[in-house]
Amino acid sequence: MPGRADTNRARCLLKNKLTAKFSPKFSVGKYLGRKMPNIKVFSGSSHPDLAQKVVDRLGIELGRVVAKKFSNLETNVEIGESVRGEDVYIVQSGSGEINDNLMELLIMINACKIASASRVTAVIPCFPYARQDKKDKSRAPISAKLVANMLSVAGADHIITMDLHASQIQGFFDIPVDNLYAEPAVLKWIKENIPEWRNCIIVSPDAGGAKRVTSIADRLNVDFALIHKERKKANEVAAMVLVGDVKDRVAILVDDMADTCGTICHAADKLLEAGATKVYAILTHGIFSGPAISRINNACFEAVVVTNSIPQDRHMKECSKIQVIDVSMMFAEAVRRTHNGESVSYLFSNVPY
Repeated sequence: MPGRADTNRARCLLKNKLTAKFSPKFSVGKYLGRKMPNIKVFSGSSHPDLAQKVVDRLGIELGRVVAKKFSNLETNVEIGESVRGEDVYIVQSGSGEINDNLMELLIMINACKIASASRVTAVIPCFPYARQDKKDKSRAPISAKLVANMLSVAGADHIITMDLHASQIQGFFDIPVDNLYAEPAVLKWIKENIPEWRNCIIVSPDAGGAKRVTSIADRLNVDFALIHKERKKANEVAAMVLVGDVKDRVAILVDDMADTCGTICHAADKLLEAGATKVYAILTHGIFSGPAISRINNACFEAVVVTNSIPQDRHMKECSKIQVIDVSMMFAEAVRRTHNGESVSYLFSNVPY
């Protein structure tokens, strides 16, 4: 006769066999760590073309979202698929109708956050209000700080942007900010499209861009020059002084953005007066508002090169001098690396292929 202990042991063995046969085989540790949350990329209405290029590069589909306005011009956003537990990226640039696009971005971030997304990253190629980053006169607002607060309060966990007007804007946030640089793509364009690049001089149209041009000049092993400007008021330049020798050289003006283009057109005239053989302008964000296109058409540029951080199709039709550097692969690679928990610093000095 088997004892009570033997009977209990037999029951336990039978129970373990049945459990092993009919229940899925996983440990709690393996189950929790078996995969990262899926990635979802949504596009705002400011730059759908860039968002499409990013997802094409990543090999995924663009997320379904409908953004519309009510009759009183309130913005309404409907996310067309589940984002619960997902790693969400929203691509929206600070261009066009900036205030509407910013509000749309905030609403999309909040909609994803309250729909239980695990992380929401705002991909903002051109950061809105970036020029209002300090109190340069009495009672001036620091609007870039206000935008940073709004993005954080809306629920953004991470920001990816490019060539901030002032890199200190990263300090306005209490969340991680990856400020990518167009510099690697600019260097690649210069070497491929300017045959005389070894005899060029990199020129900054203002003192604020000195650090940017010295970095590019060092990488190309060429000289740099500086133009000091005095403004009477916003968007209006009073006087310009060239510091450096550009005689018999190809001058390449480099800046982070061009709005009405008064500065770079005056700078181009100054460079030709000083003896430059050709003048190129390379800008990260081509805003081109107001009289910008007519000024470029009348100016002496060989080419005005911008990135596609802002849509440029209309500008290219109106001005044959405008050329575009595609930076979608840099944003796609930043998204991929962020999603996989890899370092993004490789992109600061290299163009992904």
